[in-house]
Amino acid sequence: MAFKFEKLQVWQRALELTVEIDKLIKKFPSEEKYALASQIKRATDSIVLNIAEGSTGQTNKEFSRFLGIALRSGIEVVACLYLGKKREIINMTDFNVLYNELEEIIKMIQGLRNSLK
Repeated sequence: MAFKFEKLQVWQRALELTVEIDKLIKKFPSEEKYALASQIKRATDSIVLNIAEGSTGQTNKEFSRFLGIALRSGIEVVACLYLGKKREIINMTDFNVLYNELEEIIKMIQGLRNSLK
């Protein structure tokens, strides 16, 4: 592993989450492909990308800022899950699995952020 972020467990879990979200949005109806599907995919990708970008060659303060963006993107994904559940696009099983994984990832981001102070 050549880059610092690749060793971060939170980055690895967030990367796996992108795979699960991709599987989920393949089940979405066509009218949601460019709306909710696009939004949840971009927000999930943002978690991974901000952890990676912030970890490389940055000060702790700057890394913390990027982790804050990743954190907010995680919350956005949670909100998207609620929208999908409310619109009856996401079933309870998928919702619960992804919600629980996001809860863990968000805690990990917060823990990492706190360790930088």
